[in-house]
Amino acid sequence: MFSGRTAQRLLIADPIAANKEVREMGETYQSIVIKAPVEKVWEAIRDFHDLGWASNVVTSVDIVGDADGHEVGAQRVLNGAFHETLLSIDEEAHTFSYSIDEGPGPLERATDYVGRVAVKPAENGGGTLVEWTSSWNKSDEAVYELCHPIYVALLEDMKQSLE
Repeated sequence: MFSGRTAQRLLIADPIAANKEVREMGETYQSIVIKAPVEKVWEAIRDFHDLGWASNVVTSVDIVGDADGHEVGAQRVLNGAFHETLLSIDEEAHTFSYSIDEGPGPLERATDYVGRVAVKPAENGGGTLVEWTSSWNKSDEAVYELCHPIYVALLEDMKQSLE
């Protein structure tokens, strides 16, 4: 049996290191409500290779490889700079995730960058809530400052295109 002090140390092995680990993850969160049914929004954004709804932000999509835009492993290059790979897609939950494998500026320093998009009914039947999150190792404010406004603009384009 452990004494109270030993048990406490086992439960909180190194709180400073645990907090440091949390601080070293960078992340963004963006969301928007679109006055359209979930199915319409999902149908518009579910193809990893089709960003026609984002024409004010995405000027070019180069498809890399043979995977279909609905298949895990599909790859694309956005605006000649963001090299991305589809990591998961869940048609029932209306979610997908992707990695940024290579990108400009501060993204060169970010590792394990994963973006996630979730589409679900907004509260009180008010259309569709779209949540776009991302996370990466090694918190870097420059990565946030690059990515956050891009995601906000993408969501605004999505809203404008689908309402």
